[in-house]
Amino acid sequence: MHFGVIVGTHFQGMEFGNSGPVTFTDADGTETESLVTCEQDRWDMGFHVGVLGEMRLSEYFAARVAPVLYFGSRHVSFRDLRLAAQGDVEPFERIDLKTVYVACSMDLIYAAKRFNNHRPYVMAGIAPMLNLSAKSNDYIRMKPTEVFLEVGIGCDFYLPYFKLRPELKFMYSLTDGLNKDYKSEIKDKNQHKYAGSVNSARSSIVALTFYFE
Repeated sequence: MHFGVIVGTHFQGMEFGNSGPVTFTDADGTETESLVTCEQDRWDMGFHVGVLGEMRLSEYFAARVAPVLYFGSRHVSFRDLRLAAQGDVEPFERIDLKTVYVACSMDLIYAAKRFNNHRPYVMAGIAPMLNLSAKSNDYIRMKPTEVFLEVGIGCDFYLPYFKLRPELKFMYSLTDGLNKDYKSEIKDKNQHKYAGSVNSARSSIVALTFYFE
């Protein structure tokens, strides 16, 4: 059993399911039909830090538990197709979803035989996450918890005083992270067409991590 620290950088993505035409009541009390699409329009780099504990199970297998904090953001744009067809009004609304995740990765590692001071490996596991920014007042709101599947590759470098492990990992949410009840909590009626334009949201993360053990 041995321990270490984690630092790294990552990109956060989001896949949205759009609702299509939606009827809502605007601020004047009039029922209006809207057609709004939602998508993530760019990727920004975030960073993450954490600790790890790893237990060697056999010559080739190891189990790892790693509590990690992920800090990042997602830039989301809403495009009102009806306004875009008119051509005289800006059809876009954009929001910046700041995210802070607390994750606990539980992974199984399969490593090749050590060659000199190198040892490549593959890994897979799950990572339950707590979204600390889920209560922000945006057009959409995410659920406070999600579960991610993660797979990756890496290599151990055995240095004189510690082991360095770069790892590239892909993470995808197994659950729909959209809080569908949030629409009923919005007081600004003009935001309803944006909140109702999305019926599902799944998160993804591409992470480059450095383990020091």
